Amino acid sequence: MFEGFALEQIDVGEVRLSVRHGGSGPPILLLHGHPRTHTTWHRVAPLLARRYSVVCPDMRGYGRSSKPSTEPDHSQQSKRAVANDCVKLMEALGHKQFTVVGHDRGGYVAHRMAVDHPDRVTALVALDVVPIGEALARCDARFAASWWHWFFLGQETDLPERVINADPVSWYRARYDDRAAAMGEANFADFQRAINDPETVHAMCEDYRAGLGVDRIADDADRAAGRKVRCPALVLWADGDNLPELYGDVVEAWRGWAENVEGGSIASGHHMSEEAPDELASRIEDFLSG
Repeated sequence: MFEGFALEQIDVGEVRLSVRHGGSGPPILLLHGHPRTHTTWHRVAPLLARRYSVVCPDMRGYGRSSKPSTEPDHSQQSKRAVANDCVKLMEALGHKQFTVVGHDRGGYVAHRMAVDHPDRVTALVALDVVPIGEALARCDARFAASWWHWFFLGQETDLPERVINADPVSWYRARYDDRAAAMGEANFADFQRAINDPETVHAMCEDYRAGLGVDRIADDADRAAGRKVRCPALVLWADGDNLPELYGDVVEAWRGWAENVEGGSIASGHHMSEEAPDELASRIEDFLSG
């Protein structure tokens, strides 16, 4: 897994990030979603590394990266804090400007990074997300039924952690032999390690608590001020997921948040980096070379 890539722990100030990096050429930062770690990119990163310098961190709170102390407003796990970490990480690796690709929760971080750091982010690729502010503004019974975990994991008690830690393997549907085959054995092992770590489970819940609070406030402030993603943006969604059912034209849903956006679907389930790596890598490369 990740042949030819280096694995390091890099201090970025408030936290130390576990990161794989390899390849050569223009830099690309790949951000994973919940409840994955950076190893979710193990099939995509080597494909991109043929033309690009690829950086795959565990975001703060996730995987083997450090877990900051919990703040009353959960801002230690805000997308702004995570984005700031990643900008510092890229600078530490010698990359002043870069493309950011984010899936799921990493997609929200990528969106925040592109808005907050327009001098650093040259292109944005958002996978299987619309901005948090858009999702919550449109929240209805369909969203609540499909994405109920947002509101469970975001509870302001320790109930989510106690429920998950009682049997994390069952909660994350990680006891099936075919999961290891589908994800790749080493990726599956890293995922298993993460979900069985109570500190990581707490940090992942904090991600959702921040999402319902400080992250939504940040998005709403952007909307009110007319701040948008200025760099070119590509939005991709899995046709096995439900973004079109919830939002209709997904690209149109992004137009209120990005000045120059295009997109389309990929034949895949939600974890497209594991299920459709060749098509995903190809779509990213086409976008960046277009």
